[in-house]
Amino acid sequence: MKASPWRAATFPRIAESPRGQRAAGPLARPRPPLFRALGAADPPLRIDVDGRSYRRVEILKHDSWAATAIYRGAAGRIVCKFNRQQPILGIPMRWLGRFLARREASMLRRLESTGHVPRLSGAIAAHGRSLPYAVAHAYVPGHPLSPDERVADGFFPALQVLLRRMHAEGIAYVDLHKRENIIVGDDGRPYLIDFQISLALSPRWLAGSNPCRAVLRLFQDGDDYHLLKHWVNHRADQCGLTIDEVSNQRPWWIRAHRSIAVPFRTLRRMLLVALRIRTGQGMVASECFAEDAVRNDPASMRQRAAA
Repeated sequence: MKASPWRAATFPRIAESPRGQRAAGPLARPRPPLFRALGAADPPLRIDVDGRSYRRVEILKHDSWAATAIYRGAAGRIVCKFNRQQPILGIPMRWLGRFLARREASMLRRLESTGHVPRLSGAIAAHGRSLPYAVAHAYVPGHPLSPDERVADGFFPALQVLLRRMHAEGIAYVDLHKRENIIVGDDGRPYLIDFQISLALSPRWLAGSNPCRAVLRLFQDGDDYHLLKHWVNHRADQCGLTIDEVSNQRPWWIRAHRSIAVPFRTLRRMLLVALRIRTGQGMVASECFAEDAVRNDPASMRQRAAA
């Protein structure tokens, strides 16, 4: 299958892609600028990374926090994430975008030697201007972990080793409950992406204090719990546990967090439905352009593999 730049050339706005229309149905409409990290803009059609030119191939998602796209150049494919720039009701957010980009780049740099995170690509520029709110890394050939997928025998043991390495270095991944952050590589190995909300201790200020370490340990316990939950869901034959037994090991803070997060998520979904950004029960897959990792669209993955 030959790749086509139809998305960038023919449909410059995300919401206008035919694939997005099929996903959403006639009632959903594009997100307004307030709910998009780059406002009314899309990721640039071309970027330079360490002096090498790349052309946009596909936009993977564009939500309130970041816009993520695949680019292709002479050095191959990369993924570039553009963090929040759009103000919120007049409040500047450029500082947040720069902070998130620096933190994610730092995580990727620290974990590069594990071989289970994407390789950091370098400094990013577009139209001759540096983009300090963007971070780019190598594209990992593979797909997000599917709900009923049976992975190779060594998949979850390797993921467990990665988490142990992260925890030993004072890092908590935090976002492991999302299957779409776990990539099943074409080589059968696990890869973690999206370190946007990961937590790491540094030797400066209070980071080494007992209260900070206690907080970090809570999030690391959450990592271990979510790993075990995914493990028993996908390879129960390796665990010797049932999902109910795993649920009984849920850390207390996750239970407390859900008592707040679930009602908040429900209200947020109701708001998005009221604004006609989503339909039905307000699930992300009903958006006019739902991120590929959530939709897990086989056709999209085939197109990306050919790009």
